[in-house]
Parts: sequence; structure tokens; C-alpha cells
Amino acid sequence: MIRQEVSTSYEELNEDMEQVASGLMQGSEEADEEDGSSTILPDSSSSSVRFSKSCLKNVFSVILLFIYLLLMAVAVFLVYQTITDFREKLKHPVMSVSYKEVPFYDAPGIALYPGKAELLTCKHHYYDYILPLVNPGQPGEIECTTQRVNYPDPFTNQTKKHAVIVQGPQEVKKRELVFMQFHLNETDQDFSAIDYLLFSSFQEFLNSPNKSEFMKRCESSYSSWKFSGGFRTWVKMSLVKTKEEDGRETVEFRQEISVVNYIERRTEAGGDQLFFVVFEWKDPFIQEVQDIVTANPWNMIALLCGIFLALFKAADFAKLSVKWIIKIRKRHLKRRSQVLNHIS
Repeated sequence: MIRQEVSTSYEELNEDMEQVASGLMQGSEEADEEDGSSTILPDSSSSSVRFSKSCLKNVFSVILLFIYLLLMAVAVFLVYQTITDFREKLKHPVMSVSYKEVPFYDAPGIALYPGKAELLTCKHHYYDYILPLVNPGQPGEIECTTQRVNYPDPFTNQTKKHAVIVQGPQEVKKRELVFMQFHLNETDQDFSAIDYLLFSSFQEFLNSPNKSEFMKRCESSYSSWKFSGGFRTWVKMSLVKTKEEDGRETVEFRQEISVVNYIERRTEAGGDQLFFVVFEWKDPFIQEVQDIVTANPWNMIALLCGIFLALFKAADFAKLSVKWIIKIRKRHLKRRSQVLNHIS
């Protein structure tokens, strides 16, 4: 009895194991069929979405690449333009004008060429006030420091020139002026005038060992003007100092001239002429002119460094973009080959 029961239990156990094994085999076959169907027949909607995203990425990467190439071209143009502008600024410096205020001037030299005229009076006055004339046409006081020089004409070297050198005004704050009166007897000329020129330092003239050569150089370097008879000519001077490229400094006088008619009151004037001239400083400012190169090499170096840095960054980004495009392309081709292999 016991053996029969054991045999029947073994048989029942074997039947149960066979049923479980067959169920597992069927489940694995169904799972394989589902995997195969999912691999061989992928979802068309998901594949189209992935394809559109990859296309957009490729398009944007190509656009960015072209943008950075354009920026690189602009940077190269900026480098060329910067170097060209720097060279142009070196060739063409800019004139700089500044004004320097002084309490007083170094007394200028006033060289007068009276010819046949005679210096009657020479006085210093202050605050733009000139005393009324006393005995015009008659010799008076000469309170100015004067020198007389004879020297050959620097342009012809054939004729002698006679000059009266007068010390000019100094104290610009007190409006110092020099008033001179000349007298000329009858002349055979249709027009009468006296030439004069201004040079920068009367003291330099006094210290010169050869005053004739000094005056020749002055006449060659400075311009000359005239004042006419029968008028009071008021000359207001201003000084301009120019610094040359080689470091030399040149001095130039600029003038504002006003002319007032002289009213003749002499009963026996005859045919003689009276000349009146006044020299005064216009203002206490010396104009200083010099050429300045506006091209700063440090600014150009900084700009070039920034442009080259942008070029290197753009080149690096372009390189990475190309690598990324190649990688995306390879990945797309690999997936496509896998899908074709599964389908086959």
C-alpha cells in the first residue's frame, strides 16, 4: 500500500513539473516574439522625431559655424584696419595748441628802419594811457633803451641797412606800452612808411658779440611790417612758440593792428610827415604749438590681443563644431546600419 501511494505521488509530481516547464517555454517564446517584433518593426513616430531633432541640430551647428567664420573674417579685417590706422597716425601727427599764462614777458626787440625819418620821442606808458602830445614834430625825451646797428642786406649783400633797435614792453599785467614818434621832412616819394620787425629777446641782442650778424639772421627769420605817416598805429602783440619734430623751438609774433588818423594842428607843418606807433602785449598768454602723435602703441597692442584671442576662440569653437557634426553623423550611420542588420 505504501509503495503504491509513493508511486502515485511521484507520478503526480512529474506531471506538475512538466506543466510548469511547458508554461515557461511558452512565456519565453512569446517574449522572444515580442522582442523580435519590437526590433524588426520599430515605431515610425519615434524614429521621425529623432530624425527631425538630429536634422535641426546639424542645421544649427552649420549656421553657428558660418557665423563664427564670418566673425573671424571681421576680426582679420579689424587687425588690418588697426595696423593701417596706426601707420597713418604716425605719418600725420595732430597739432596740439595750449596756452601758458605768464606774469611778464621777456622784453622783445623792435627793429625799426626809419630811413630818412628821425626818432623824436620814445616813452613807456602803463594801463593803456598816453599823455597828450606836447610840441608834436619837435624832439623830445627818449626814455627807451635803444641801439643803432648797420649791417648788409641779407638778401642782396650789396646795400647797407640802418636799424634802430628798441627794447619792447615787459609788464603785461600793468598793460605796459611803448610809444614812439618819428618825423620825416619833405620827401620825393608818393607814399611814406617805416618798416619794422619784431624778434623774441632784446637781451639776447645785447649779449650777442656780433650784432650785425644777429640782425641779419633776424631779418631772414622774421617777417617785417609797415606803419604809415599821419596816423597813430597801435600794435598789439602775441607770442606763439612752435616745437618742431627735431626738438627745435621757433618763435613767431602775431599782431592786431588798429590805425587812428592824426589831426594836424600845426600852423607851419609844410610837407613833413609825423609817424606815431604804439607797441603793447595783447594778453598774458603764450600760445604753445606742438605736433602730437595720437597713435598709442599700447592701445593697439591691447586691441590686437583681444582680436587674436577672439580668433583663437572662434577657431577652437569651429573645430569642436566640426568634430561634433562628424560624431553625430557617424552615430546616425551606425544606428542606420544596426536597423538594416536587424531587418535583414
